[in-house]
Amino acid sequence: MNNRVRRTSIIDRLTHTTRATAIMLAIPALLSLGMMLLTTVRYQRAMDRMATVAGLKPVVGTQLPEQLFSVTAGRLDYEASGVDALVGSVDQTLGRLLEDTEGPGYLELTVARRTMATLSGYLEQLRTGMANGAPVADMENIVDEVRDVGDLITDMLDDFISVEIDGTVKSAHQLSQVVGVTAFVEVLLLVVALFRSGSASLQLADTIRRAIQQLEGSVHRLTGGDLKARVPDMEVEELSELAQQTNVMANRLETLIERSRREQENLAKSELRLLQAQINPHFLYNTLDAIIWQAQSGKSEEVIRLTRSLSDFFRISLSSGADWIPLEGEARHVSGYLSIQKIRYRDILNYEIDIPEALQGGYVVKMLLQPLVENALYHGIKGKRGGGMIRVSASPEGERVRFTVSDTGKGMTPEALERVVAVMRSDTPALSGVAPAEGSSFGLRNVDARIRLFYRQKTGLEIESDMTGTRVSFCVPLKSREEIANDEGVSG
Repeated sequence: MNNRVRRTSIIDRLTHTTRATAIMLAIPALLSLGMMLLTTVRYQRAMDRMATVAGLKPVVGTQLPEQLFSVTAGRLDYEASGVDALVGSVDQTLGRLLEDTEGPGYLELTVARRTMATLSGYLEQLRTGMANGAPVADMENIVDEVRDVGDLITDMLDDFISVEIDGTVKSAHQLSQVVGVTAFVEVLLLVVALFRSGSASLQLADTIRRAIQQLEGSVHRLTGGDLKARVPDMEVEELSELAQQTNVMANRLETLIERSRREQENLAKSELRLLQAQINPHFLYNTLDAIIWQAQSGKSEEVIRLTRSLSDFFRISLSSGADWIPLEGEARHVSGYLSIQKIRYRDILNYEIDIPEALQGGYVVKMLLQPLVENALYHGIKGKRGGGMIRVSASPEGERVRFTVSDTGKGMTPEALERVVAVMRSDTPALSGVAPAEGSSFGLRNVDARIRLFYRQKTGLEIESDMTGTRVSFCVPLKSREEIANDEGVSG
């Protein structure tokens, strides 16, 4: 069963109503206009014919007889008088009028043109008589005949004009009747069109009102926090598009929230990368001093070992800007750091690194262990008389690996541990700095934040401490190069 809503377009319905109204009003108006144009054309053509005929009357009735009289009187030569051309012009004009004339006037013009043939015969007699030297009296008789024929043709032309006038009057009367009927029909259709438009407008307004109420209710639920609310299918096509876009907006809202979260995450990562770039200058100075001291003592092997360890330390720290490195590189980074510090602190520092070789091919976020080792050294071992041991280990836990940095330093009281954890989990921006009293938790906070950001997990560091030492651990998955190559910086 098809439950799709039958949609109505506001524009289509308005267009349909307007078009129907326009057609209803336009048809009689166009018919009336056509009749008026047709009558006007006929009227103009009749006026042109009457004007032409009126111009022929003096030519046939007066000008032609006068020219012939001058010829018989000897004042003009027959050829010079141009009477033949004059008669030919009148005949051609009558021929054109016949082609343009219909109705009773056609008969009058036909008789007039045939009479012109009689007039041409008299002209032929006159021309022959003049050539043969006929008596003047005979020539004058022929001229009188021409004058009588011209008067007859003039009367026929007058009859044609009268017929044309009667036809024009009838056409005007018919036009008047057509205009009256058209005006009545126009008024009647206008009333019908107004009634239909009003009815269609009420129906359309009711449809739009129901659709807007549905849309408004859904939007209220969305703005109230119900992101699962959706606008139902609309009857009105234009509002249906708005409803679909509203639903798309609701669908995208969760995506935008997720994108915002990722952008904040990337910003935090950038802050943490900046912190990583701020290498402790004292560590570098002290190491260089140790290299100089060993060189002055002639201990070249120690110089080479220190220099190589320092080189490995900074090479892995930078890692060409990469975020992820093999666990083997992380282990060498910690080993290089501890071997350098062993030169400085000698008997007070011992360390062990236990990272199984089978795990070292996996990738981890770089510099997770070294800050923990540094924290254990400066806030654990150095603070205890007689020094102590730092142990770095890694062990599998299912599909994840647990890393642990423990020391046998002075440890922390429960109150101090609580303060360190509070600062480590603080929402204060990473670059805002920490107070001197909080310095012991700064490195821990950095590592904790990077674990939660890069691994997208809620838990980071786990800290245990008492007066016998401190144990810091975290559990993360080892990743393959393929898993992180698409969206993370990777170092080989």
